[in-house]
Amino acid sequence: MDILTEALASMRTGHPASVRTNGRAPWGLRLPPVAGAGFHVVLYGTCWLVPLDGESPHLKAIPLSTGDVVFLRDGRGHILADHPETPAEVARAEQYRPGSPIGSVTLGGDGPETRLLCGNYHLDQGRPHPLVRQLPEVVHLATRHGRHPELSATVHLLGSELENPRIGSDGIVPTLIDSLLLYILRAWLDEQPSAAARGWAAALGDAAVAPALAAMHDDPAAQWTVESLAERAGLSRAAFARRFAALVGEPPMAYLTRWRMTTAAKLLRESDVPLTTVAARTGYGSEFAFAKAFKREYGLAPGGYRRQAKAA
Repeated sequence: MDILTEALASMRTGHPASVRTNGRAPWGLRLPPVAGAGFHVVLYGTCWLVPLDGESPHLKAIPLSTGDVVFLRDGRGHILADHPETPAEVARAEQYRPGSPIGSVTLGGDGPETRLLCGNYHLDQGRPHPLVRQLPEVVHLATRHGRHPELSATVHLLGSELENPRIGSDGIVPTLIDSLLLYILRAWLDEQPSAAARGWAAALGDAAVAPALAAMHDDPAAQWTVESLAERAGLSRAAFARRFAALVGEPPMAYLTRWRMTTAAKLLRESDVPLTTVAARTGYGSEFAFAKAFKREYGLAPGGYRRQAKAA
């Protein structure tokens, strides 16, 4: 599994939630904050994404049109409307209609129509992967004029399945929505100019750091050292450590510990394998050493974390 896929998989705590939003001007929809990350896909028409008053004074209203995709990193509250000045309302129960493959919300008057796919990804924001943490608060991607062809194709397929559901749509749409997140992040990474890239956008393409990251992700149980990773990178120990920390934002061994603990937490949430197995898969020679390291990171013993996750 590649680093981008693993980073997202490590944060996922559930399946995406989504709904079709159909608005006719004048319309305004106030969306409260959500746990995780929000997203919108403009399937047809135009609208505006407007920050809530006082919550994000540095963010400006964003005009959106057909094919545009928006990703809200922190799931912050916001408004969607036909115009920035249109009063917004919270969706009411009577405006919702269940449907297949997903339900819909209809609101507004009798003016020009806009159709969107809106939803959120359930991501653990308590310990976000640094790749996701590096993203801007709002990612706005346009897919018109041949930009981001894979993302554009996904948007087109989603629109087609939602407008004309057929046999299999109930399975196809959730899969496309799940894949959409990877296409969004890939498109954002592709937009970063190579000359000005920094952080993870640069690290994933760096000839020295990228192989070291891949090695840690491929085999977190291996007894990696700065020396062994530097040897893979073809650099001296000191040069590699400086380069890694400058791009990734933390030293190699700190990132390795973070990834081991992230991997362990996912195993505890999603499986019933014994703690000795979790310890072995994450590079710890004993259950005691693993439990001590895990409690230091999460504030809970592994068994307690597992019980809490399953109860949730």
